[in-house]
Formats: sequence, C-alpha cells, structure tokens
Amino acid sequence: MTAIPTSIDATQAMLADTGYVCGRALATVVFLSLKLGRPLFLEGEAGVGKTEIAKALAASLGRRLIRLQCYEGLDAGSAVYEWNFPAQMVAIRTAEASGQADRAALNAELFSEEFLIRRPLLEAMSPQDGGAPVLLIDELDRTDEPFEAFLLEALSDFQVTIPELGTVKAPEPPIVILTSNRTREVHDALKRRCLYHWVDYPDFDREMEILTARAPEASETLSREVVAFVQKLRSEDLFKKPGVAETIDWAKCLVALDAVQLSPQVIADTLGAILKYQDDIARLQGSEAKRILDDARAALQPV
Repeated sequence: MTAIPTSIDATQAMLADTGYVCGRALATVVFLSLKLGRPLFLEGEAGVGKTEIAKALAASLGRRLIRLQCYEGLDAGSAVYEWNFPAQMVAIRTAEASGQADRAALNAELFSEEFLIRRPLLEAMSPQDGGAPVLLIDELDRTDEPFEAFLLEALSDFQVTIPELGTVKAPEPPIVILTSNRTREVHDALKRRCLYHWVDYPDFDREMEILTARAPEASETLSREVVAFVQKLRSEDLFKKPGVAETIDWAKCLVALDAVQLSPQVIADTLGAILKYQDDIARLQGSEAKRILDDARAALQPV
C-alpha cells in the first residue's frame, strides 16, 4: 500500500506513473478528495477518462478497486447484499432430512455470513487487506432517483444496514469515485456530499501526452496527425463525438495496420474505431474525411 500523496504535484506525478495524464485542476480535486476523505463526483462526456482515474488511483495506491456499474432499475439490495437462496434451500432440505427441529437455530444459520453474498457497497465497507479500497460508482446517471436517495446515507455515514445482521460500518471510509455522463441531472443533495469536477476533452498538447503514455508504439508523426484529426472531428456536427478512449484505440489500430500517416483511404477503413454510429460514419465517407484531414494538417505546427 502506497501512502496518500502530500501535494497536488505529487498526486499528478503519482497518476502519471500509471499512465494517467491529467491537468492540475483535476489533480487538485483528486488530492483534496484523498486528503479530506470526501467522495469525488466526476461528470463529462463518455470516453474522457472518468472511469480510468479510479483504476489509476487503485493501481498507484495499491488498493483494491471495487466497481458498482449502475443501470436503470438498480436498487439498494442489488448494490449492497443478497442472500444465497439456492444454498439456503439446500440447508433447509438437509435439516429436514436429518430431523433438525430447532427452528431458531436453523434460522440463525440461514441468515449468517455463510449465506451472505456481498455486493459492491457492502464489500467496500468491509475490512480489507491493504487499506480501504477504491469504490467506483460508475455512470450514476443511469440509475433512478430512489437509488440516489439511498446513496445519500451510505456516503454520509459510510455504513449500510442488513436487517438480519445489523449495521455494518466501514472501519476506514473507502476512496469513492462517482461518474456521470450527464444523460440526466444528478440531485444536488448528492453532489453536495462530494467534491465536483467536470472532465472535458483535452486540448491538443494534453491529448498528445495521453496518447504518448497510452500508445507509445505510435510514431510521433502519426500521433500528431491522429490527435489533430480527432480534435477537428470533435468540432463537427456528430451524434457522438469521439473521446480520448477512441483516440487511443484508433492509434493502436493504425499501428496494427502498419500505417505511418493518415490518408483518406486509411481513415475510411478504420472509422469504426473512432465513430460508433452509422450516421456519423456515413458523414465522413468520400471527400469529407479528406477535408477534415487537410484542415487538421494545416493546423499542425511544425515540430
């Protein structure tokens, strides 16, 4: 386990060591979240690195990463715990076959740790080897408001209640990262319990740093063209603009194809790596891709 960094610069350097390149503003809010023990709420477009920061923190601090992937209809039971019903039924049948008559003892056995299935929130609040884990509550905007209301208590007191076993309180609060793609607004009451940061698309220099760290096998010439093209592409009227994740994926695809620079044909062949909707892909067929490539090259400064 690595100690919590003692400064913003140390936080930025710690994340960079895992390949996560971020600006000072994001490093500042991460440092404050670690220092103050406050949950960190990250909002932004898909693919800008919100989820990756939780992975980078877990790797750099030597902590376990526990991920709660949110979805519509997620409730407290699915996020906290469940009872192993099939195993309980086997235990009941076994007790009946053996003639066990003590119902109180059987009930206590059925609702014990042996039959408890720990879901992410309960697991994050249980004692861990190596210190408190990093709890990633990913894409919170996909859930419903009742689940948000449940999180208010869970993130305020860092405890959950299991009616059959009682209250479980975290011996040490987990490092909590919440993410949202802003498909809907998250309630202010939950945001107030967190430090907040909007994760935006990086500028050219920052995206070059990220690409160099995550796809070092790409040549500098190819990387510069890839980043310049993606930056220009984000200014187009697309249904879904490519994120940093798509930039990295595209560069790796181009390296796998032994491409040394971009061309309209290479772009057409690999559009599926950066665009995920057919309407967007159709827009870039023919001369449109060449126009954007020409604009990107014109914007590039000489090395």
